Amino acid sequence: MAIALHNTDFEIGDKYDTYIYTLPDIDRRLHVYSTVAMPFTAKRCGVNFSPPSIVVIYEDKDSGKTRKRVIPVRNFSQFSDCCKAAERLKHNARHRDYLETVSLSQLEKLHLLLRDHLRGLTLEQSLTAFRVGDPGEEDLNKLSDEDLAQRKAQMDEVFERNRKQKGDPDFVYDLEVEFPEVENQGACSWDEESDDGF
Repeated sequence: MAIALHNTDFEIGDKYDTYIYTLPDIDRRLHVYSTVAMPFTAKRCGVNFSPPSIVVIYEDKDSGKTRKRVIPVRNFSQFSDCCKAAERLKHNARHRDYLETVSLSQLEKLHLLLRDHLRGLTLEQSLTAFRVGDPGEEDLNKLSDEDLAQRKAQMDEVFERNRKQKGDPDFVYDLEVEFPEVENQGACSWDEESDDGF
């Protein structure tokens, strides 16, 4: 059973209640690590709810074969910190070679899905929580430091994904864009000059 979700790379496997996340920009990330010879390249990663584990589909560069590695998630409960658990897993000596091309934010999302499952939420509820609301409408001043750092990391990720580099085929140097005037835009008090001329 595959579920196509709007504007995401999520997929649900019918076997073993597995959630799969496709790694969209894996080739771009490999250029960063090109100086280090990596024996494995992660193609997809996902979550297995029973037993709780991270599933990595990777390519073994030596043999050229595609393989699957199931990494158990131990000592993880509904009260666990997903960020710390993702960091621990990424830096684990047994698994770091397989997870080197998987970003920490993707591992954190997979841990969030596991935690939501342990809290009794369905997979669909967890996935909609990732897409809820427009981030531009959220008041960032009311967030905790942890949540604010997470939102900033998400914004940086979107910025890097949309950023145009000099080598990109659609790159335009010194691009100027005219924005249409909004008719019902009211005057702001800070736009007006003060009596002092500042």
